[in-house]
Amino acid sequence: MAVKTADAGLEERWRDILSVHARTMCEIDRVLHPHGLGASDFEVLDILASATPEEGEQCRVQNLVGRVHLSQSALSRLIGRLEKDGLVERSVCAEDRRGVFVALTRKGRDLHAEVLPLQRDALARMLGG
Repeated sequence: MAVKTADAGLEERWRDILSVHARTMCEIDRVLHPHGLGASDFEVLDILASATPEEGEQCRVQNLVGRVHLSQSALSRLIGRLEKDGLVERSVCAEDRRGVFVALTRKGRDLHAEVLPLQRDALARMLGG
């Protein structure tokens, strides 16, 4: 009986986490929509904007896959949309022609700076911070 109770507790905690995540993503989508962005779009812009000096101004697409919660193909489509909108630019790695870099454009950096407070306020509201 104790195992069933422990399992039920884990299931309930897991469902609570999923619920908070879903509500938070929906709220971020809602506040960013007027700016032409969704939560996943913002995550990519935010990661690129916060790249360390050692990483330079660009990031390998392969490194983004582990940091955003999208499949590689979904991430590639998202980057394609951001590139079409002039927010990022892609380039091929000179050392490894299979590698693709992505970097923020000036327009992408400006939009990120404009919507960053909106995203952070949404996080604070939804996560009680």
